[in-house]
Amino acid sequence: MTDPAMIDAANVSLGQGSETGLAIALAVMMFAVALSLRISDFAFLRTHPKMFVGGVITQVLGLPLVTLALAALIAPTPSVALGMIVVACCPGGNVSNLFVMLARGNVAYSVALTGVSSAMAFLITPLSILFWASLFPPTAELIHQVDVDPLPFLVQVATMLAVPLALGMLVRAKLPRLADRLQPIFQGLAIVIILALIAVGLQGNWAIVMATGLIIVPVAVIHNATAFALGAASGRVMRLDPPSRRALTFEIGIQNSGLGLVILLAQFDGLGGAAAVTATWAIWHLVAGLSLATAFRVWNARRAASGSAAE
Repeated sequence: MTDPAMIDAANVSLGQGSETGLAIALAVMMFAVALSLRISDFAFLRTHPKMFVGGVITQVLGLPLVTLALAALIAPTPSVALGMIVVACCPGGNVSNLFVMLARGNVAYSVALTGVSSAMAFLITPLSILFWASLFPPTAELIHQVDVDPLPFLVQVATMLAVPLALGMLVRAKLPRLADRLQPIFQGLAIVIILALIAVGLQGNWAIVMATGLIIVPVAVIHNATAFALGAASGRVMRLDPPSRRALTFEIGIQNSGLGLVILLAQFDGLGGAAAVTATWAIWHLVAGLSLATAFRVWNARRAASGSAAE
């Protein structure tokens, strides 16, 4: 039986030079995201304001709020709860757009929500982490123990996110052809960095992984399933058409957890439970997202076949 206190006491270490490496990783990730942002992505606000605002509210307020409720219900260790909150405060992941396309969802809606949440991430993400973590007593106490100074944390994270974000959007606006060539390169590099962080963390902290896996994996799976369910339920409450409901489902269920992992490693001393649940999310939401997109495609095919048969 794993001692829960061991999870909170553990720290994920990436070795010497990790601070510089993490800063570079964060810059590459945000630059890759920014290269894909187009002004046209934000036109959805003008053409479909209710859908747009409803989706943003679900992403920025709904998911963290539901995460707090889930944390109160399942009562994970403080560091695991912090990891859940960090994931919930991250922007949507770009791979959600691919899953929405595979699921025959509203891709324009998905791209718009991903773009806006990513563009706001430099300010919203660090503010949200501190705000929501302060509302849950175990994580509020943990942040106090780690001695996270709110103002420097906000300034450092906002700067690390804003600079590459601004540069990437500038390249996209001024040199769109160059952005088209660079985007897949930096996107691939960002994925490699995330996988490398997870691999190095697993290798250097294997004992922690083996001791906590039976606790961490179910938490990440349940949390991710809750996020997907929130997206689907919100789409029904907003009375969206099926393709738009699918888009919102993936937007809430697919988070840029790689960004959350880098923030945790760089700013929270690699808290074991928090880093572990975030890294697990980074892998699991891809499995869950692909499975769900496949299920939607099968459902579409069967409906099309039954419709053809009826004709």
